[in-house]
Amino acid sequence: MKRIVLGVAVTMGLAALAACQQQQPAAPAASPDFQKVLIERLLDAKPGDVIDIPAGRHAFDRSLTLRVSGVTIRGQGMDKTILSFKDQKAGAEGLLVNAGDFTLENLAIEDSKGDGLKINEGDNITIRGVRVEWTGGPKTTNGAYGIYPVQTTNVLIEDSVAIGASDAGIYVGQSKNVVVRRNRAERNVAGIEIENTIGADVYENIATQNTGGILVFNMPNLPQPGHTTRVYNNKVFENNTDNFAAKGAAVASVPAGSGVVINSNDKVEIFDNDIADNQTANVIVSSYFSTGYMTDKGVAKSFDPYPEEIAIHGNRFKGGGDKPDGFDLKALKVAMFGLNGRLPDVLWDGYVNAQRAGGSQVCIDNGQAQTLNADGPNKYKNPSVVTDKVRCTLPPLPVVTLPAKAAATTAKAAPSA
Repeated sequence: MKRIVLGVAVTMGLAALAACQQQQPAAPAASPDFQKVLIERLLDAKPGDVIDIPAGRHAFDRSLTLRVSGVTIRGQGMDKTILSFKDQKAGAEGLLVNAGDFTLENLAIEDSKGDGLKINEGDNITIRGVRVEWTGGPKTTNGAYGIYPVQTTNVLIEDSVAIGASDAGIYVGQSKNVVVRRNRAERNVAGIEIENTIGADVYENIATQNTGGILVFNMPNLPQPGHTTRVYNNKVFENNTDNFAAKGAAVASVPAGSGVVINSNDKVEIFDNDIADNQTANVIVSSYFSTGYMTDKGVAKSFDPYPEEIAIHGNRFKGGGDKPDGFDLKALKVAMFGLNGRLPDVLWDGYVNAQRAGGSQVCIDNGQAQTLNADGPNKYKNPSVVTDKVRCTLPPLPVVTLPAKAAATTAKAAPSA
């Protein structure tokens, strides 16, 4: 395994100067040619390479791209090694990876023109200790996705941070065998989104100050429908940021104040979470019919718009439902629970697949927490509290197991020359 350390000569010179002046050592700064050096190293990378990036704020005016499998890119910490794309002029992503057996760890990507980190069609992907942020706060002009693996397999995203994405901070799409754990997502439209993905475990994350905290979606016209997602032992609270998604984006329909949202997905288990103070509802279960999302392509006949085999149990709820987003939900709250009331913890649009044979489609059991059926199929004319009617159980979903190589901590690289 070859280890490449970038920027050593420049940083040694700066350190020596600082020592002569008897000053506190500053974070190493990159040379003016650092962008060129890193681009060349990514172009020349070979399987097994570890590219170490020194501490400091490194400026880039164009995207970085990696197309070689088996490479690790490693910084000195998400608050020490910062790749800044604030003045980006060329390319969309901050870092675009079209490769597998890839690890990115211990650095930050800031203010990219488009997506922060996009990984396309790779297997055995590890993202660890990475921060992706748009530092100007929530804006529609921010990039859509922070950490964005799509059409990938065996994915681990852990101990990372995503802030300010105009679509989803951490998004895993059309993928298989995924673990998202111990991350923090805040001030995004969607904090964490699992979309059209098969087999995902999402746990021990914090989602706060987003429009919606954690989303499990199926979208139409994609080659893979998603199912079998477990969301557990997360803290999902105060996701009340106004929706700032671009017009026409799927998440533009997510109401501000949404905690956990399931839409059109199957075999989803939401349990043992702390979900609090999400002003529309702590949990929303909905079908495609309730999204308001339209596509010029129409909807494929094979698309299943209904949420099925949904189990929501053993969660701890607090507050929320007191200031729902949108006129219809506000009117629903006042009509059923009064000006000073609140919508129940679980809000369900009430759509079920009448053609589906046997078995419960939605099972909700969270003790005294109530469930409201909004009666979507009848144009919301007769909403009702259905807590006891939906109190049932489904078999637990299986644990996601990653291959040892994908799940293990990255091995130490050989000493540099």
